[in-house]
Formats: sequence, C-alpha cells, structure tokens
Amino acid sequence: MRNTAIAINPEKPAEFIEIEPEKPTPGEYDLLVQVKAASVNPVDTKVHKGAQESGLQLPRILGWDASGIVLETGSKVSGFKAGDEVYYAGDITRPGSNSTLQLIDARITGHKPKTLDWSAAAAIPLTALTAWEGLFERLNIQDAGADKTLLIVGGAGGVGSLAIPFAKLHSDVKVIATASRPDSVQWCLERGADLTINYNDMARELALHNIRQVDYIFCLNDTDGHWEAMSELIAPQGHICTIVENEHPLNMDRLKLKSAALHFEFMYTRSMFTTPDIARQGEILDEVAALLDAGKIKTTLNETLPGLSVETLTAAHEKVLEGHMRGKVVIAY
Repeated sequence: MRNTAIAINPEKPAEFIEIEPEKPTPGEYDLLVQVKAASVNPVDTKVHKGAQESGLQLPRILGWDASGIVLETGSKVSGFKAGDEVYYAGDITRPGSNSTLQLIDARITGHKPKTLDWSAAAAIPLTALTAWEGLFERLNIQDAGADKTLLIVGGAGGVGSLAIPFAKLHSDVKVIATASRPDSVQWCLERGADLTINYNDMARELALHNIRQVDYIFCLNDTDGHWEAMSELIAPQGHICTIVENEHPLNMDRLKLKSAALHFEFMYTRSMFTTPDIARQGEILDEVAALLDAGKIKTTLNETLPGLSVETLTAAHEKVLEGHMRGKVVIAY
C-alpha cells in the first residue's frame, strides 16, 4: 500500500510538502494503522513553529489525532487485531497522523466509537484525554461536593467542549465556563455549563453572580494573561490546572498565602516517558467511546476538510491559528 504524507518542507519550514515515506514496520507494542481522518490541534501549530525557529529534524510529519483501521499488529499487542477501527491521540516523539499509514502504540489507542464516522471520531482523542486527565487526575474534581465550583477558562475550544460535559457527568461541582461571543456562550450551555462569563474581566463577571472565589480552575488558554485573575479568584486550598505553558515567570505569592496548588497537564507525558500506567490512556479512550455511543457526550467536530493535501493541511493550520475555533477542524482522507 502506497504511503503518502504531508510534512514540513526542509527548505521552507513555514510550508508543507507531500512526501512518500516507506511503509513502516510495527514494533512489539505497535499497531500499523491506515489513517482515515485526522484533526488539527494547537500542538500541531506549535511544533510547526518550533521547527521553523529551532530547526527540528525535517521533513517532519505532524498530526496527533486520528481515526483509522488496524492493518498489522506487533508481537506484544493485545486487545486489537487487523480490521479493528481505532482512534488515538498519538505520541509527540513519533511521526504523526498527517500520513496515510502510521504506527501507534496499542496501549494509548482506543476502539473507535461505533456511532461516529471517521471525522467525528478523529476530533475527540487528544482533547478528551487532556480534559479527562486535567479534571480527574490533576484536579480530582470527582472527589468534590456540590458546594464546590469549577471555572473552565476557554470553554468553547476543543478541550473545554469536552471538559464541560465530563465535569457534569462525573462530578457534582458547579461548572462555570468563559465564553465571549453569543455562539460560544450557546455552545458551552448546550454542553452543560451551569453559567458562562466573559473572560475579559472574570472577577467582575463572577461578582455579578455573587461568586467571589472558585475552588478549581482549569486554564485552557493564555496562562500568562489570566494568571493575575486566577490567582485572585482561586479559593484558599484550591487547585489550578493549566495546559498552556507560561512564557514569563508566574508570581506565586498569592498561591503560597492560600496554600493553593498549581498543576500542569501534558497529555503526552505517559507516552513520552513510557510511564508504568501508559495503558490508562487506552482505557480512557474506551470509556469516552462508551459515553459517545450512549449519547451522553457529543463529538466536538466543527468543520471537515476533504482530502489529505498541502492545501487542506495549510488551511486547517490557519483556522487553528486564528484562535476562534469552536470545537475541532478535521481532515478526512
């Protein structure tokens, strides 16, 4: 089977080129997958930018969200066989899903939701894992009572769109999401948010609802820009989790006085370091697939672009870079 991929151009790293890599051979824990669809995330644009600035080994194939069909399995793979339909978020240290054939560790792979098509399924894994790990493994909101509040900064994005229903399904906390436009407000409310506020002045917006502090904050964009507000709003002994790296030193004085905790969520930690619990990601994806098939959560797919090409990948990156996407953009191969 011919393998076609779109990669970063070694001569012009700001652009993409089409290449034909050799068919990859599965390692002992690998699945060889025929990719059917892949979504584009902020991490794709960040790695692309890094390649331009630091000269990452090129040509590099991006893409860390996909759905597809298993063609071959490694010698130590269990739970999967050729012909199985799968979905996954991938491993940032390996060639990505902007390719018709891809190797993926079976332990971080889930069985594709039966009720979703390829594009709708490909929109889910990375954001679902990030939301799940952030909420239930970093913030541990499942242990909180109904008197506690969770503020999700960036409720209408890919991660927020799943964090809202996950929090409602698996915890008792009151969910507050930031959203600035009418369509974003409606998007968050449809996914279960109890309240939406504008992120431009969160303290003032919350005060209008007689809320002076929150117990948990899940920051999904601009840690630097929201840091002062989050430090002010977090309750004593509260918890903040962010998925966004800070570009400047963060003033920890308020957190220290409040004995508040700061957590970082990086979905690739398990695969990057082959942690002992690496298979937990595959389990989470199967749990999420069950929720999708039961109609308890919805896909976050917002737009599908047809065909894997330089043009479609460039267009998808541009949409993500605009920073105003509701949900996800997916390329159907």
